[in-house]
Amino acid sequence: MVIAVAGGKGGTGKTLVAVNLALALRREGLEVRLLDADVEEPNAHLFLDPAWEGREEVCIRVPVVDPELCDLCGDCARACAYGALAVTREKVMVFEELCHGCGGCSLACPRGAIGEKNRRIGIIEWGHASGSLWTARGLLEIGEPKASPVISRLKGLIDPEAVNVMDCGPGTGCPTMTALKGADVCLMVTEPTPFGLHDLGMAVDMAGSLGVRSLVVMNKDVPGEDAVRAFCREKGLEVVMSIPFSLDIARLCSRGANLVDEDDSWTHRFLQAWRRVCELVPGVMA
Repeated sequence: MVIAVAGGKGGTGKTLVAVNLALALRREGLEVRLLDADVEEPNAHLFLDPAWEGREEVCIRVPVVDPELCDLCGDCARACAYGALAVTREKVMVFEELCHGCGGCSLACPRGAIGEKNRRIGIIEWGHASGSLWTARGLLEIGEPKASPVISRLKGLIDPEAVNVMDCGPGTGCPTMTALKGADVCLMVTEPTPFGLHDLGMAVDMAGSLGVRSLVVMNKDVPGEDAVRAFCREKGLEVVMSIPFSLDIARLCSRGANLVDEDDSWTHRFLQAWRRVCELVPGVMA
């Protein structure tokens, strides 16, 4: 199965939940893969210190114009929906950062003047962390605007025989939707603040549009702050886990430590949340 960990707002604790859930499941003897799909700023490795064992470049195909064949007709630029080509009196200008690698310009060229080359936009790395946890991350090149191809390649490492925990990036845009698509369930991590509630609503709507069921993890939970729980009751969302607002937890996270490493009771709590997920999601068995 694939468990996506998302939440809309940045800083809610998605990585905290994803890493500790993966570690707890691995200690239970399950085959687990942790994939860090926050490719613009992956940080799960800071809590795991994995030994990277493999690496692969992620490239997209971008156009190369042969000036000997090109007659500057402009068909390529008119065919490009992203404005990645512009025709001047002297040449065709290619803006590689805007290219989506669809190949439409090559198909539109009547003279066969457009070829393609690889352009690296990121990398994928994988290896093992302590406790034999298999983990991978995507890393987008600095300045690159398109994260989705890197995330899609990372998802190619999903093991259908394992529990795959995917740490998604913040927001509800294309990168998060790419990561979330096809997941069996999404653990929406939120916090009891107006910003957390606002972004939780958007994230739940996004997941629903993709046909992915959402369950909620309340992080930085404060007694008496009930607005998020009221929203969950209204929307029929179950809160499967609560993590209290705690200075001790903040200190642990600030030094790269994990809850399940410090206290076995946290392992039990994450496993309880996992079993509840299995009860609520059809076709998933603990």
